[in-house]
Amino acid sequence: MLSDPEKRREYDAERQFARMGGGFGAGPGAGSGGGAAGFGDLGDLFGSMFGGAGRRGGQAQAAPSRRGQDLEVEVTLAFDQAMSGAEVPVTLERTEACPTCSGSGAAPGSSPRLCTACDGRGSVGRDIGGFSIPETCPECGGAGTIIDDPCTDCRGSGVRSAERRIRVRIPAGAKDGTRIKLKGKGGAGARGGPAGDLHVITRVMPSPVFTRKGDDLLVEVPVTVAEAALGAKIEVPTLDGRVKITVPAGSQDGRTLRVPGKGAPKLNGSGSGSLLAKLRIAVPSSLTDGQREALEAFAALETRDPREKLFR
Repeated sequence: MLSDPEKRREYDAERQFARMGGGFGAGPGAGSGGGAAGFGDLGDLFGSMFGGAGRRGGQAQAAPSRRGQDLEVEVTLAFDQAMSGAEVPVTLERTEACPTCSGSGAAPGSSPRLCTACDGRGSVGRDIGGFSIPETCPECGGAGTIIDDPCTDCRGSGVRSAERRIRVRIPAGAKDGTRIKLKGKGGAGARGGPAGDLHVITRVMPSPVFTRKGDDLLVEVPVTVAEAALGAKIEVPTLDGRVKITVPAGSQDGRTLRVPGKGAPKLNGSGSGSLLAKLRIAVPSSLTDGQREALEAFAALETRDPREKLFR
């Protein structure tokens, strides 16, 4: 309205007329059907902005129910549990509907009554010249109802705190920090509102063998000098037993061989990642006489300087 030049003039005229004693909504064009926007219209505008709460003459509406509190809990898993999936116990403190009053807050045999100050809306309007701003009802505190005879077990709140032990299913492939949402397992809602959700966060202990890289699992595999130089078939560990892989002849320290489908299970259920076997050449710290003679003979046959490129 204020951004339109014509309507702005009409608005200013209303304000000027009000200051002169004409009262809000009685300025030029008011009641004539000729088009001046009175403050009654502004009341409609602000009423729609604030959901109609507190507007004079509005229909009584029940105060909205409140959703229960979301809860968050952490669970610690062994690496093997995270890979295969597990069902783990979780102890949590949450609010639940009072069994004595079934969540109403009123003593058995009685019921909450509608608040007459706000007609059950939970809010009342504060008049500001032709329209009203909603405020929390001072009589019922926004509940929309008043409890004359409160339940002695929950003191009229309708909920009470309880410790519960539940079992949570952790899917295979869970990572450290994976969040699992359990809908409706949080705190109880007020006035019949829905319960909140429970968020379970996984903490996965490290593996002595594998390092996780996304959906892949990295394992460092020691190989002898001869296996790296000549090539060999060796066994490496996986989540479900051993598997044989081929070490190509001439493999260098740090070379990584990929074994598809032997990594961590994917959380979306579409297979598994890969196993990454990283070769580590194991140099013996001591040699037998035979080994020393063999290596000396090999060294005598070596004609290439491995450090040659450093001096080019």
